[in-house]
Amino acid sequence: EMLLRFIAVDFPVSVRKEWRLLIVATLSFILPLLGVAFAGFYWPDFSWIQAVLGADTMQSLDMMYGSSDDQISNLRSEYGSNFMMFCHYIWNNIGIDFRIYAGGILACLGSLFFLAYNGVFFGAVIAYIHTACSTKAFYTFVAGHSSFELIAMVIAGMAGLRIGMGLLHPGRKTRRKSLMDAGKKSLPLILGAALMTFVAAAIEGFWSAQALPEMVKYTVGIALWIVCFLYLGMSGRGARQSSSAMFGKDIEGDQNAA
Repeated sequence: EMLLRFIAVDFPVSVRKEWRLLIVATLSFILPLLGVAFAGFYWPDFSWIQAVLGADTMQSLDMMYGSSDDQISNLRSEYGSNFMMFCHYIWNNIGIDFRIYAGGILACLGSLFFLAYNGVFFGAVIAYIHTACSTKAFYTFVAGHSSFELIAMVIAGMAGLRIGMGLLHPGRKTRRKSLMDAGKKSLPLILGAALMTFVAAAIEGFWSAQALPEMVKYTVGIALWIVCFLYLGMSGRGARQSSSAMFGKDIEGDQNAA
């Protein structure tokens, strides 16, 4: 019951309460991504793309997305099974989220850096895919899980920024007390981000690599983006107060915050 309450109310309400941090985290990630991706479209020079990605990453992208016909067999040979792919994505993606979160302790700078770094990296990946690989193989693969994975990354950044703001602006509290309170406020954000990343890994491991029609992949991907936006924007509205004691004190979900 506590877990269901957290998923249905506490987490989305916490995200909406921190809407200012949501804007900052989103822009910190999406602007570098779009800037680097568009730069790659206009200046498709492998030298600067390689400087961002590295030769090994470019080789991996060639194997994964060089051709949609070889994609499934390459994934199977690398990971062995859907379950092993799922485990790999869990390990990798949750690790990224927690690095972004932990960086907040450096007065927000660590979280902002990791958000921007991942934006630059993903932008360079998109630029390289459009220059040297099969866009069909890439977009049909990422369509299903991209919503949960990317939104979770941004929310992990929000949680890190909340930690950093507690350190930078303690107000009348001691810095230690302010940091502890900020940690409590950030906890539903990072736990929710971890749950979303878990869902993304499950989709990536068991759905994304399946040999299904192109339009099916895109339709499901668009539908999941809409579901994520509706969930975070609408779920928990009207809830008066959380009955969960997971975070040390109740989380108020008044109408103004929600």
